[in-house]
Amino acid sequence: MEHSYRDQVMAFAGIWQAVSLVKQIAYKGNANSHDFEVCIKSLFVTDPKNVDEVFGSAKGVESGLKVILEQFGDATTYRDLELTKYVISLMHLERKLTKNQDLLRKVSKGLDFAKNQAEHFTHTHENVIARLGDLYSTTISTIPPKIIVIGEQGHLSNSDNAAKVRALLLAGIRSTVLWHQCGGHRLKLLFSRRKLLDQTKIILEETY
Repeated sequence: MEHSYRDQVMAFAGIWQAVSLVKQIAYKGNANSHDFEVCIKSLFVTDPKNVDEVFGSAKGVESGLKVILEQFGDATTYRDLELTKYVISLMHLERKLTKNQDLLRKVSKGLDFAKNQAEHFTHTHENVIARLGDLYSTTISTIPPKIIVIGEQGHLSNSDNAAKVRALLLAGIRSTVLWHQCGGHRLKLLFSRRKLLDQTKIILEETY
């Protein structure tokens, strides 16, 4: 897959969108249905020609792009450290996952099974989400340290919500893999904040 800096920022937005949805579910018990569907569908696009194919279009990660501006923008007075912690954790887990070929094969096989389910139901059907949640639990969640999601216990103890959170974390891992494939690196973020913000704003203009 050929990639550009635009692709890299799109993938980065996918990570932030996934974790922001995790927080929505954890504290409110629900999340934006369009953004949720985009994240789940991204799990089943395993051989894309470009990043737009993964998310449908720039519109697909509009929320994630806005979160990037909130987190990295000059005018930002409040940065969500909770979301930042989730993103950093996903980056750590993704690096460990890519070095574990057995676990990678298990994730791939599980996604194929869930994709077949989605073809019979829908991408966000409760059976598909439950399958994705189980897949996260038996693969990514076995890699230390585990991501501890903070929120309202009443929402997090709900089995449907728990499955959605795990499915979104899996989608976050998928976007992190994509980000690295597009040349993304944590160290580069420290020295290219202005470039990141400029590109984010350019991509956001496509959504209007």
